[in-house]
Amino acid sequence: MTIAVLADETLKQEWLSKNVPDNVELIWADSVRSLTMVDADAYFDLLFTDDGERTGKLRQVKGKPFFVNAVTSTNRSIGEPFIRINAWPTMLQRPVTEISLPAPSYEDQVRDIFRQLDWRYQPVPDLPGMITARVLAMIINEAYYTYGAGVSTKEEIDIAMKLGTNYPLGPFAWSEKIGLQRIYELLVRLGETDPRYTVAPALEAAIKGKV
Repeated sequence: MTIAVLADETLKQEWLSKNVPDNVELIWADSVRSLTMVDADAYFDLLFTDDGERTGKLRQVKGKPFFVNAVTSTNRSIGEPFIRINAWPTMLQRPVTEISLPAPSYEDQVRDIFRQLDWRYQPVPDLPGMITARVLAMIINEAYYTYGAGVSTKEEIDIAMKLGTNYPLGPFAWSEKIGLQRIYELLVRLGETDPRYTVAPALEAAIKGKV
C-alpha cells in the first residue's frame, strides 16, 4: 500500500515514531499540488485548512480515501469525500486515533488502511473538536482561568496536573505543543453553542500577546 502524506516536520516525526510496516510505502509531499499529483492508495493532508480553494484542489483526487487533519471543522462543513482525523501535534502518538467519517460507507476503506498501518482507530461523532480535543481545550481553558485568578503559576499548575492526574503533560505545556491558536479557535467555535467553553480572559490575552 502506498500512502501520500502532507505534513510538517513535527507531524512527520510523530508518524514515523509509530513505526512503518514493511508493506506500507510513504510518500512525503511538500505542497498541496505535489500531494494531489502523487499516485497513491490513500492520502493524508495533515496541514489541512478549511477553505474552498484547498478543498477544491484536494477533490482532484478521485476514488481514493482522503484524510484531512480537521479537528475544529466538521464533515458537514467540509463535505465529502474527506475523512476527518485528529492529528493535532501529540495526537498521532496516542494508541488510538480519532476519525470522523463523512458517511458509514467509508468505514470499510478506513478499516483496511488502519489494519495495514497497524494503527488502532475510533470513529467519533461529527463534532467540532471530536472528543479528545474538546476535553483538552476545556482543561487548558480552566487552567488559564486559574492562572488568571492568580491562584498559581503556570509551572505549578502543570506540575499539579501531571502529578495529580498522571497526564503526560500539564495544560500549559500541552497548549504549547498543540499550539495555543488551535485551542483558542476550537474554544471560540464551541463557545458559540455552549457557554462552558467561553474563552478565559487570560487565554484571550495570551493570544493577543499581552501575557
